[in-house]
Amino acid sequence: MLLIRKQAFARAGLMGNPSDGYHGKTLSIIVRDFHAQVTLYEWDQVEVVWSQNDQSRFDSIDDLVRDVRLHGYYGGVRLVKATIKRFAEYCHEQGLTLHDRNFAVRYQSDIPMQVGLAGSSAIIVATLRCLMEFYGVDIPLRVQPSLVLSVEHDELGIAAGLQDRVIQVYEGLVYMDFAEDRIEAIHGLRCGVYEPVDPALLPPLYIAYDAKASEPTEVVHSNLRARFHQGEPAVVEAMSAFAGLATQARDALLCGDRERLRRLIDRNFDLRRSICPLPKGQVRMVEHARACGASAKFAGSGGAIIGTYADEASYERLTTALGEIGCRVFKPTVQATRC
Repeated sequence: MLLIRKQAFARAGLMGNPSDGYHGKTLSIIVRDFHAQVTLYEWDQVEVVWSQNDQSRFDSIDDLVRDVRLHGYYGGVRLVKATIKRFAEYCHEQGLTLHDRNFAVRYQSDIPMQVGLAGSSAIIVATLRCLMEFYGVDIPLRVQPSLVLSVEHDELGIAAGLQDRVIQVYEGLVYMDFAEDRIEAIHGLRCGVYEPVDPALLPPLYIAYDAKASEPTEVVHSNLRARFHQGEPAVVEAMSAFAGLATQARDALLCGDRERLRRLIDRNFDLRRSICPLPKGQVRMVEHARACGASAKFAGSGGAIIGTYADEASYERLTTALGEIGCRVFKPTVQATRC
């Protein structure tokens, strides 16, 4: 019996987020310390198997409420089903004939949910990889992130940008340009320009997250997106500034200027705070990290932060200080790009 297993990893936005959804530029890393895994095997019917995150039985009404807040009403099953549907439509649009064998598919994930480490898109990327292998379909690397985004945006109505999907498809460290004049339509999907950067250029990085601070990315971005489309000057100008920070950060990496990168990371967060009302608990994470001499910014939509530190003594101080407010701190594992 044919058995296929594929993984996709967590990610962290190093610079420029959240401008990826606003014609900006970003610099992101893969975080191989957490992953989503999808298993697909031949079956007599097409079946999406529920995982441990798709519960229908609860010990109390409070447990049900907590589960829905964390995983939504359908957990990851909706992500898998939407990916299968969108994959089939894409193949039809491209004139690709799929064989008639059926399959069962299930997922599991240890990516902390809704803390800005891209757990949902990881499930979609891993599912897409399984489907491509099962059906023998080769989707261009540059197109895959846009297809993944269409699953979330078009099928599920989730407000998001391309950044997470690009880094989870390419892996490693990637500089991304989403400016309107750089966007190219390929296979009917809008694709940016993606430049892999050598992860060996990275200075010592840490990531910290607080699982209690979880919040869906669509909640975080809904108001911001409306303000941008209304042309609010502060938001429009901030998105242009975020993009500039990403370019400067790439240049700092290439030049080995770690001090400049540290300042840019702090500036990214300060700019975000200037246009968004941020949860006090998540701001406290950044403030504690900076008090230890580390740089700090949100790794995504909130709940996790990323930054640089000087040496092991600094990292120990950081771990202690953030641990005291309930955060887990770790050094992210980054691997060279798939391409």
